[in-house]
Amino acid sequence: MKIVLAIDGSDFSKLAVKELAKLPLQNESEVCIINVYEHPAISTPSLITSTSSINSYYKEFLSNAEKIGKKIVSEAGKILKEKNSSLRITTNVVSGLPKKEILEKAESFDADLIVVGSQGQGAFSRLLLGSVSQYLATHAKCSVMIVKDKDTK
Repeated sequence: MKIVLAIDGSDFSKLAVKELAKLPLQNESEVCIINVYEHPAISTPSLITSTSSINSYYKEFLSNAEKIGKKIVSEAGKILKEKNSSLRITTNVVSGLPKKEILEKAESFDADLIVVGSQGQGAFSRLLLGSVSQYLATHAKCSVMIVKDKDTK
């Protein structure tokens, strides 16, 4: 079985890691753990090249986002390996739109399952902000497991 586990370090994604670790997966199952971070919004691209302080902020942001992402996927990989040492785990930290990047990774990885945490948003929030898990559930070519905290109402 090939699984994409998409996490962002939130409590909801930590719960997704724990739930995936509980599943009785086949030996040699493959798990690709992905973390997607978004670039800060910059209104004028020419500002980056002309203003050194903005350019250094931008580079520092990307560097920090990459470091944090690597830590998040590494910790998740350790948790999964502790529960099932036969898992083959790969990790990816990428920048972009989470919906798009997760879906593209699932397709290129030929995933059988995508696992994500629910952010627990209400219907109004989902309408305004959109929901990564909802998008994946309706657009993915494979099954999607959306992990919810049963104690959250």
